[in-house]
Amino acid sequence: MTINIKSTIIDQLINSLQSEFGEEKIAPLLKSSDRWIERHPEGKDAEWAKAMVLEAISFVAEDETYWTFVASRIFLHEVYVAEAQQRGEKVYADFAKHVESLVDKGLYSPVLTEKYSKEDLQTLGQIIEPERDKLFTYIGLKTFVDRYVAVDFSKKPVELPQERWLVIAMTLMQDETENRLEKVSESYWAMSNLYMTVATPTLSNAGKPHGQLSSCFIDTVDDSLQGIYDSNTDVANLSKYGGGIGVYMGKVRSRGSAIRGFKGASSGVLPWIKQLNNTAVSVDQLGQRQGAIAVYLDVFHKDIFTFLDLKLNNGDERMRAHDIFTGVCLPDIYMEQVEKRGEWHMFDPHEVREVMGYSLEDYYDETRRNGSFREKYEECVNHPTLSRETVPAIELMKRILRSQLETGVPFMFYRDEVNRANANKHAGMIYSSNLCSEIAQNMSATEFESVTLEDDVIVSRSKPGDFVVCNLSSINLGRAVPANVLERLIKVQVRMLDNVIDLNKIPVVQAARTNSRYRGIGLGTFGWHHLLALKNIQWESDEAVDFADELYEKVAYLTISASMELAKEKGAYPLFEGSDWHTGDYFDYKEYKSKEWQELRSEVAENGMRNGYLMAVAPNSSTSVIAGSTASIDPIFKPFFHEEKKDYKLPTVAPDLNHNTYDIYRRSAYIVDQRWSVKQNAARQRHIDQSISFNIYVPNTIRASVLLDLHVQAWKSGMKTSYYTRSSATDIAECEWCHS
Repeated sequence: MTINIKSTIIDQLINSLQSEFGEEKIAPLLKSSDRWIERHPEGKDAEWAKAMVLEAISFVAEDETYWTFVASRIFLHEVYVAEAQQRGEKVYADFAKHVESLVDKGLYSPVLTEKYSKEDLQTLGQIIEPERDKLFTYIGLKTFVDRYVAVDFSKKPVELPQERWLVIAMTLMQDETENRLEKVSESYWAMSNLYMTVATPTLSNAGKPHGQLSSCFIDTVDDSLQGIYDSNTDVANLSKYGGGIGVYMGKVRSRGSAIRGFKGASSGVLPWIKQLNNTAVSVDQLGQRQGAIAVYLDVFHKDIFTFLDLKLNNGDERMRAHDIFTGVCLPDIYMEQVEKRGEWHMFDPHEVREVMGYSLEDYYDETRRNGSFREKYEECVNHPTLSRETVPAIELMKRILRSQLETGVPFMFYRDEVNRANANKHAGMIYSSNLCSEIAQNMSATEFESVTLEDDVIVSRSKPGDFVVCNLSSINLGRAVPANVLERLIKVQVRMLDNVIDLNKIPVVQAARTNSRYRGIGLGTFGWHHLLALKNIQWESDEAVDFADELYEKVAYLTISASMELAKEKGAYPLFEGSDWHTGDYFDYKEYKSKEWQELRSEVAENGMRNGYLMAVAPNSSTSVIAGSTASIDPIFKPFFHEEKKDYKLPTVAPDLNHNTYDIYRRSAYIVDQRWSVKQNAARQRHIDQSISFNIYVPNTIRASVLLDLHVQAWKSGMKTSYYTRSSATDIAECEWCHS
């Protein structure tokens, strides 16, 4: 078959498509090409390519999913042609020249030529594998090129996909002292094969002159005017440079509390949350998207009812903050009171501190149904003069469920389980989670001390708190497990994440301090449903639960082992001594009793851990699209559907959809029994030291009692958090920053 066109470039593309997919398979496209050329005899290559991309994706169907790769090849051709014209040479021809050119133009960081010699760059250029560009689906390649590759000052792409992977690898390995180019090569291998992805800020900013590399941050707000405003400033600075923010407000006094002894003077947490809402809207990420902030509050805080109504679409707008996300922190005793329909008491944290001499939020139950939190809570309940508001516990839960079904939030944070499993409980307390509810690390408020004038310079002094930093990366289970590369992959992945800690330029001092004290990372996964489909394992089955238990135990073992080996080489994190890693309590709590685990336990005690926190499963929906797999540990929405774009509908196909996998995929998010999802998540949570962005999918007709049963099941099974409650009638805004 021939087409009436003179361009050798297009002829080459057609020949390539025929060679890869077969002449018969792409015959409809060639016929469409002939018709298009007849209508546009003066058309140019780029116009032809755009028309053919749209034509190719229109052929994508449930039984012909290969068309998404045909469209990807045509779009890739368009990208290559544009880059070749811009560079005046073939693409991927001279990597050293490419890097030097973009450094000179201010589009790459000078570090790339300062830390790497011309010979290094030439050597690294030889490891680039252009064929790996063909691993992308159309939407994966389109997303990658549109959002993440380097662009010039007119927003025109100046970087190719394999160059982006290699530049990220070079950036993260720049300070390695032994076999550095080999480590760069390993990192490039891991990313370019789509076995893993890095966090969105790393994907966007590595090797570029601006932006930081961490995903998101968590602050604890002190109960003082100075502390509140200082926190807001820190949040604004981090949001400006591309970070999602979690904020714990549980220490701030409630509405009607005393200020300097004047009763009823406090306005509570609402005005400060509205201030954060304004910060989220007004301080955007370099013009790309508005900031994203999640605020957490305890269910024993007096302002909890006002807090739960913040995002509702009706009522007094003066009491609303629509642009922030909310999370509630729930102790075991509250869930017990919900179950037995008992009373619940809410207190003003400032009054508790003044009257009782301690902060209720500083305690947790060390064991199920017994511990210091419930002891302190009961003391507060029984105190004759301590004011409180008392309601049936179930009424408060009804308000939580109402908000979830209407807005998707609040997120649920089971504070006792989180702190029981905290490997660094010797050094602090975890009050809340982050924007995507998968991070659980020690937190504390930064406390303002003084401002003085020294040598005509204003000097502000504060006692730094633990300001949590999230450094994320995720394994693509749908590719890495079938390829049997987990052992090789996780070693390089942990090293990459650990290096982010030292490379990051965080504009908040206490966050940088916390990052170096704990060296926390968050290695996660995506592609779970994809992997189940490849393994022919039904979602609603004990086999899936057992597989989750087995797989995540393996991931945990390899991750802990990799961090221990890194500690041998570079030293343990500063707070290792006395931690549950050091004492072995971590392994006891997880009930790791096999010979293999006990040997690792001894090695950890002897050599230390490089990272105080290790694993966290993020949402990563956009980066899973790039990698051609399914998001996080979620079921897919549908095996095949059309996603609306500005000027066309884009067919979206489940990865590796065919007659063998369709039966696994047909049990999609709003169809699958969520009780099985909870069981799976509980199985994997046992092996993850932090938490999981776990979405609950429910129809908009669900009864509140059924949703409550799911939350109770999650809490009883040892889960630490849950993320969105996704009703089929609710439009949820995706978090970009924890995608990894």
